[in-house]
Amino acid sequence: MPQSDFSFTIGQRLAETAAPTAAHTQANGGGFLGRTGTISTPHGQIQTPAFIAVGTKATVKAVLPEAMRDLGAQALLANAYHLYLQPGPEVLDAAGGLGRFMNWAGPTFTDSGGFQVMSLGSGFKKVINMDAVDQSGPDDQVAAGKERLAHVDDDGVWFKSHLNGDRHRFTPEVSMQVQHQLGADIMFAFDELTTLQNSRGYQEESLERTRRWAERCVTEHERLTAERSHRPYQALFGVIQGAQYEDLRRKASRDLGNMNFDGFGIGGALEKENLGTIVRWCNEELPENKPRHLLGISEPDDIFTAIENGADTFDCVSPTRVARNSAFYTPAGRKNLSNARFKKDFGPLVEGCDCYACANYTRAYIHHLHKAGEMVSHTLISIHNERFIVKLVDDARRAIADGTFFDFKAETLGRYYG
Repeated sequence: MPQSDFSFTIGQRLAETAAPTAAHTQANGGGFLGRTGTISTPHGQIQTPAFIAVGTKATVKAVLPEAMRDLGAQALLANAYHLYLQPGPEVLDAAGGLGRFMNWAGPTFTDSGGFQVMSLGSGFKKVINMDAVDQSGPDDQVAAGKERLAHVDDDGVWFKSHLNGDRHRFTPEVSMQVQHQLGADIMFAFDELTTLQNSRGYQEESLERTRRWAERCVTEHERLTAERSHRPYQALFGVIQGAQYEDLRRKASRDLGNMNFDGFGIGGALEKENLGTIVRWCNEELPENKPRHLLGISEPDDIFTAIENGADTFDCVSPTRVARNSAFYTPAGRKNLSNARFKKDFGPLVEGCDCYACANYTRAYIHHLHKAGEMVSHTLISIHNERFIVKLVDDARRAIADGTFFDFKAETLGRYYG
C-alpha cells in the first residue's frame, strides 16, 4: 500500500546520550529503550517523545484549536466512538476529514472506539485494583449500579449508545470504515479491552480474538486505502493487549509486530506500579523502526517511565478533566484553585510559565471565575495544564538529545512529588 506520506525516523537513543546510575539500570532491567524520533504524516511532523492532547469529540474541551497550536501541541487525538454517534463519520468525510472539520492543520489521531465500547459497556474503569476483585466470578461482570451495554462475540460487538440507548454494531471492518471517513493521519485497529477483573482464561481468549480482529483490520484498511486514493494516506496502528501477563503481552507484540501495521498502540488493563514493566515487555518485542503509542497517561512520573521504556507518544484527557475541577499543574505538584488562599493571590498560576493564561491572568481572577461558575475558568486552567504537560515532554525530549535526561528526571520528579 502507498505509505510515502507516513514514516518514522529514529533520532537519538537514551542509552547513547546518558549515563544512568547503577540504581537506574537495575530498576529498568539493565537497559533503556527510550529514544527521540520524527513521525512524518500528510499534515506535518511530530517530534517524539510527544504528548498528544485529547480532543474527544473533535474538540479539546473548552480550548480552541488555535490555542492548542499556540501552546505547542503537535497533534490531537479524537474518539471514533463518540464521533460515530455524533455527528456521524459521513459528516467529517464530507468536510474533508477531522482536521478540516475542527480547523486543526496539524497531525491527527483517532482511536478505534474499542475502549469506549467496552468501558462504557461494563461500567468499569481502565484500571482496577486486582486485590479488590474476585477473579473467580463471571467474566461478564459489570460495575456496581451499572447496566451492561456491550456484548462481545468473535465477529464484533453489539452495544447501546450512551446518548439514547440505540443499538449499534462495531466489527473490525466497521471500525476501519468509520475511521477512514473520519480521516485522521493515524488510526488504531479495533481491539477488545479487558479489565483486571477478567480471568486468565478470558484474557487468553480475548487476546486471540483481538489478534484475529487485527488481521481483519489490516485487510479492510488496505482495501479502503486503495478505494479512497483521493484521500491522504492514513497510518494504521495495531493495539497490544494482554493485561498484566508477561507471556500474553509478549505474544501479542510478536503477533501484531509481524502484521502490516505502521505503528503500535499499547493499551489495556494495568496497574500504575506495573506500567514501566509492561511497556518494556511490549517494546522489547515490537519492531524498533515503527512508532509506539501508549494509550491514556499524562502524570509526570508515568511520562518518564513511559519514555524510558520506549514509548514515543502518549495521550490522556487528564489535563482538561482536572482543570474543570479547578486543579492546575505546578513544578511543585498539582494545586486546587478553589482553595480560599487563592482569593487574593494576584500572581500567575505558575511564575515563569509561558502559557497564555499565566501571561495574562491571576490566580485570584481564575479563582473568582471558578467560584462564580464561569466556564472561562475551565478554558484558562486547561490551557495552562496542556502547556505544562506538552512542555514537560518537550523538555524530556531535549534532555535525551543533550545527555541530561536522568538529571532532568530526578530534578523534575523531586520537585513535583516532594
